[in-house]
Amino acid sequence: MFRNKSLDGKNNICGKNIAEYRMTMKISQRELADRLQLVGVDIDKNAVQRIESGKRFVTDIELVAFARVFGIPMEELIK
Repeated sequence: MFRNKSLDGKNNICGKNIAEYRMTMKISQRELADRLQLVGVDIDKNAVQRIESGKRFVTDIELVAFARVFGIPMEELIK
């Protein structure tokens, strides 16, 4: 049977990296959500929290936006 979760049961593999990059930038989840909205992705603080904890899937459009906000290649988020 097909499973669309990571081996640890989370809904994404980038949440931990997103949290680390956010903390490195010393910004809150709300600030990250605000910056994502400035690049055209409608996401709120609660969605950021759910992504970081692995409870929410991340679309490819959102992944590109996170990378743009962090100023890194998208591939860095899914390592």
